[in-house]
Amino acid sequence: MANWNETERTRQGFGSVPRAGGDVAGVKYDEGLRSYMLSIYNYMGSAVLLTGLVALLSAESGLTAAFIGTPLMWVVALAPLGFILAMSFGLHKMSQSTLQIVFWSFATVMGVSMSTIFLQFTGESIALTFFATAGAFAGLSLWGYTTKKDLSGFGTFLIMGVIGLLIAMVLNFFLQSGTLAFVISALGVLIFAGLTAYDTQRLKRDYAHLRGTEMMGKAVIMGATSLYLDFVNMFMFLLQFLGSRE
Repeated sequence: MANWNETERTRQGFGSVPRAGGDVAGVKYDEGLRSYMLSIYNYMGSAVLLTGLVALLSAESGLTAAFIGTPLMWVVALAPLGFILAMSFGLHKMSQSTLQIVFWSFATVMGVSMSTIFLQFTGESIALTFFATAGAFAGLSLWGYTTKKDLSGFGTFLIMGVIGLLIAMVLNFFLQSGTLAFVISALGVLIFAGLTAYDTQRLKRDYAHLRGTEMMGKAVIMGATSLYLDFVNMFMFLLQFLGSRE
C-alpha cells in the first residue's frame, strides 16, 4: 500500500505517464496532482505539435490536394472520429501501451484531416490564430484549475451545446448559409472555451479518485485527449474569424 507520508519526490519527463499502481507514492497530494496534470499537458501539447507538423507536411507534399474531391476525402475527414470511439469504448480492454499507440495515431490522422486549412487560409493567419488559441487555452485552463467555483453544473449544458453544433453544421452543409456559419463559429468558440475550463477542473477533481490506481496512466491519455479536442476545435472555429483566405 502506498505510503503518502514519505518525502521522496518523483520526477517526470516530457510526455511521460505516471506509473500505474503507486505512481504518486512518496509525494504529497498537491505534488502528485501537479505531476498528474503536467503529464496530461505534456501529452496534449505533444499531440498538438504532431498534428500541426503532419498537417503542414501533408499540404506541402501535395497529399492533401490529391485526396480533395475524391471519396478518400470522406475517409480522412471521418477517421479521427473512429479513433475517438475506439479509445472511448475500448478503454478498459486496451493496455496502456496500446492506448498510447491509438492516441498518437489519432493525432497523426487529425493532422492529415486538418491539412486542408493550409489550402484555404494564409500561413500567417493560421499562425496568428494558433497563438491566439494557445493564449486563450492557457488562460482558460489555468482558471479552471484554480477557481473555487464548481463548474460541474455546466457540463451537461456544454455537451448539449456540442450536439447542437454538430446538428447545425450538418444542416448548413446543405443550406450553405453564411449567417448560420457565422453563428456556428461564434458558438463553437464559446462552447469549447467553456469546455476547456470545465475539463481542466474535471481532470483535477478526478485525480482524487485515480491516484495510486492502475487506471492512472490511461486517465492521463484520455485527459490529454479531452484537452486536445478542446484546443483543436477552438482553433478551428476561431480560424473562421481570424483566418485570411488564400
